[in-house]
Amino acid sequence: MITLQLQQLDVPVGQRLLIRNVDWRKFECILEELGESRSARIAYSLGTLEIRMPSPEHEVDKELIGDIVKILLDELEIDCECFGSTTFKQEAMASGIEPDQCFYIQNQAQMRGKRRVNLAADPPPDLAIEVDVTSRTQLAAYAALGVPELWRYEKNQLSIYTLQAGQYQSSVSSPTFPSLPTLDWVTEVLAQSIEMGRSPALRTLRTKIRQMG
Repeated sequence: MITLQLQQLDVPVGQRLLIRNVDWRKFECILEELGESRSARIAYSLGTLEIRMPSPEHEVDKELIGDIVKILLDELEIDCECFGSTTFKQEAMASGIEPDQCFYIQNQAQMRGKRRVNLAADPPPDLAIEVDVTSRTQLAAYAALGVPELWRYEKNQLSIYTLQAGQYQSSVSSPTFPSLPTLDWVTEVLAQSIEMGRSPALRTLRTKIRQMG
């Protein structure tokens, strides 16, 4: 058997590496070796570890979608706690994930002021965002950890999924923003950001929300 060190692995930008038969102890060791100051993201489910290296396009889109969520919450005066790409993991579920963006909304009061997450005592985020192709490893991890709402942005289109009986089901609207055309607005803002720039596109969204009120 050939043993490789993590330093020997080179994951190209925009690509993923799958490592199978990784037990929980090895997963914890890999997380420690990778450290927190890294650009790579991880997903772990039932012995399969995925390491992915986001592309610049991915980073721009995930930041913009995260900004859209923050504006919607702010304009609707809904309190939240944003935990970004925090590592969420639970040994009992043999799962771990690092979202592109995530938010505590319904459970924001419980997470207020916290700088560390322990899923043995804390709830999972209420809303998570993933940009680009979301693999089976990632979806399985989100489902196992019980994240109730997942947004996937892929091929210039947003899809919203809600967790029902342990499985994700497609939804035409966001449970967090049930009265808003979220799918259309996200697609529109991302298209406008290319044409007019990020800031004008987001300001246009704010104006639209206020006009609805």
